[in-house]
Amino acid sequence: MRNIKLTIEYDGKDFNGWQKQPNKLNIQGEIEKAIEDITGEKVELIASGRTDAGVHAKGQIANFKLEKDIPIEKIPYALNSKLKKSIRIKCAEEVEENFHSRYACKKKIYQYVINNSEQGTAVYRNLQYHFPEKLDDKKMNEAVKFLIGEHDFKSFKASGTSSKSSIRTIYDAKVIRDEDIIIIELTGNGFLYNMVRIIAGTLIEVGQGKIKPKDMERILLEKNRIQAGKTLPPYGLYLVKVYYENQHTV
Repeated sequence: MRNIKLTIEYDGKDFNGWQKQPNKLNIQGEIEKAIEDITGEKVELIASGRTDAGVHAKGQIANFKLEKDIPIEKIPYALNSKLKKSIRIKCAEEVEENFHSRYACKKKIYQYVINNSEQGTAVYRNLQYHFPEKLDDKKMNEAVKFLIGEHDFKSFKASGTSSKSSIRTIYDAKVIRDEDIIIIELTGNGFLYNMVRIIAGTLIEVGQGKIKPKDMERILLEKNRIQAGKTLPPYGLYLVKVYYENQHTV
């Protein structure tokens, strides 16, 4: 039995999230179906984490067990020929038998993309959140630094979160402006349900001048969802990269 690791890119717009659900279009189910079409084997695809409906990925990682001896370099071509254009298998690797995409994950990078132009964009409207009022990205960058370290992120946790603990570690956090595009980038060991989208909504309030950068520290310490900003829409959110301690390649 071989253990195959996939690096996956997808546009989440048309999907009801990663997780397989009956009668709903989802990314996991589409890829599992493509694997079965090519190999004749029913597999369970395990992701580094589930992304919600509408969320995109540039570097989602998933693995599955396979008996068939297909050359590893042919797997991306074969799967992409069966998949919708909104899902692309970027890379396939054979990894150690005990590699597990979720349990072996050490850290992830998420980005939230804001279009800060007055009129927005037609072409990228499903890939960026449009906010027409001019934002102060320097203040936003100052505020986001308060999130670095191990903290209880209860203030940035949506209701319905199944996680028992809301303690997470953020290794790096920054806000970058490139002309009219503002990117909020967070690197952490894990993220709560809607955590990045709530942080982004809070940072917009900082950028507007509604709250001060230092208020981010107070909001964090109060551990109360009401204190933080609104949850921004899913289509501005990207899972950019997943890190593992070792490559685990065979």
